[in-house]
Amino acid sequence: MSLHISFELSQSDLEHFCDVMLRARENAKGYSQQQVIDRAEKLMRQVNQSDATDFIRDRMYQLETLIGMVVDKGWNMMEDDRERVLAAMSYFSEPEDLIPDDIPGLGFLDDAIMIEIVCKELEHEIQAYREFVVFRATEASRRGEDALTLQRSDWLDERRQQLHSRMRRRRKGRTGANKTKSPFSLL
Repeated sequence: MSLHISFELSQSDLEHFCDVMLRARENAKGYSQQQVIDRAEKLMRQVNQSDATDFIRDRMYQLETLIGMVVDKGWNMMEDDRERVLAAMSYFSEPEDLIPDDIPGLGFLDDAIMIEIVCKELEHEIQAYREFVVFRATEASRRGEDALTLQRSDWLDERRQQLHSRMRRRRKGRTGANKTKSPFSLL
């Protein structure tokens, strides 16, 4: 038996999460990029070793994608885009978060909610990166080559540039005059 539960975060709820994120970003300013990544990876390991729900485990897959966007040399993110993703991951650098991680069944719920929020804000970046990964693997398979050795191929570079441009256009379009700004649009 499974049970579907959904809830809606109000504007004030989102603002609360935004305030928490701002504090986490401020605290993470002293951390290196690698420290932010290491702490996010540590969270993923903790969740994998726990009895976390499928909802939480699914969100960890999204966190893994965020990490991949930053560390994948083939994706070659521009520095401002890399900073947006690292800023989104700064919450996971905090040892003290909204719900202590050691509370059985609920400890990672705040992390999962925060991942959901930042992934909504970074949806165009995530979509472009996932398309890039699939394209790279498909082309490498088609060409009979190892995807990791093709990082600087002309065909890969062209596709990467197309996806980066599309990602920025879509992000800019989302915050246009007729669009509602998210409290996380500061990412």
